[in-house]
Amino acid sequence: MALSVDYKACTGCGTCELVCALRHFGVHNPRKSAIRVMLPTSDRPWNVPVVCRQCARPKCAEECPTNAIYKADDGLVLVREADCIGCRACAEACPFGAIFFHPEIPTPIKCDLCGGDPECVKWCPTGALKLRSVLSLGDEARQKTARAMARG
Repeated sequence: MALSVDYKACTGCGTCELVCALRHFGVHNPRKSAIRVMLPTSDRPWNVPVVCRQCARPKCAEECPTNAIYKADDGLVLVREADCIGCRACAEACPFGAIFFHPEIPTPIKCDLCGGDPECVKWCPTGALKLRSVLSLGDEARQKTARAMARG
């Protein structure tokens, strides 16, 4: 499973960021969220929620020197925090820019789909976020979409 985004439906309200941080860290701090909303620019006139795509071949896991990032049997790309050394190689390797760090948190912040019941999907007021099968959208198509969205 992975999140899909209807970019045209996203209003940039930030609800997804707030509920993610609350669920995982008990605070309403969007900088501690595993989803980040990029607001419109002159080159890209829409909001772009950035979140882990749960890649079939995750580059973040390939680059992790301690194998702290791994693909679980259910397809989720997860972080084994005890093994993480905080080197940030995963964030540099992610083609979607969907792995985040916060100064108060020594390990990467990335989407774990809230164990299969994502808060961001439940709370998104416009339904811009959906949970869907990873098989419904391959890695190449996801990267093409991400590049197109970034270009505007």
